Amino acid sequence: MARSTARKRALNTLYEADEKSQDILSLLDERIAHPGAQTPLPDYAIEIVKGVAEHRRQIDMTLDEHSTGWKVRRMGVVDRNILRIAAWEILFNDDVPDKVAIDEALALAKTLCDDDSPAFIHGLLSAVRTAKNAAPAPESVTEEADEESSDSDAAASEPTDEGDVSDSSGASDEPAAPSAEIQPMVD
Repeated sequence: MARSTARKRALNTLYEADEKSQDILSLLDERIAHPGAQTPLPDYAIEIVKGVAEHRRQIDMTLDEHSTGWKVRRMGVVDRNILRIAAWEILFNDDVPDKVAIDEALALAKTLCDDDSPAFIHGLLSAVRTAKNAAPAPESVTEEADEESSDSDAAASEPTDEGDVSDSSGASDEPAAPSAEIQPMVD
């Protein structure tokens, strides 16, 4: 089954849970056990619903942070759940390119939302995508810090051409290297 169809089925489940103020995962369990008149939920729809449920707080905070004038709780139910699906794909699903997640959200919005929604959804998801791509990956920050400390450790232990002149206490005439600790600024 196509991922587009799976997204729409996930949207139906998230919409229903939102409208009923029901726990997303308990409704998902019901839909898996008793699909009703519809065919069983596609695997990708289940993955989306579980992913949104697991990361909903972070997704909503991210959407709130990048939305101008509208908080998630004030958005239309369909709009906010389309945004949640796409934001989950952008932030947590590396199998889907960000552009595809945005395009799929726009396709849903064009068929299910009012005329103003696609532009709003596109702008908000583009901001989420830009922020994600601008933020350094946590691993690379750690690796860079490790490389910098290795470089400074190596430089500190390398002898200089001038010869280290130090007194009996081990102090050197060279100024101390700046500390790697971040010092608070004092006004």
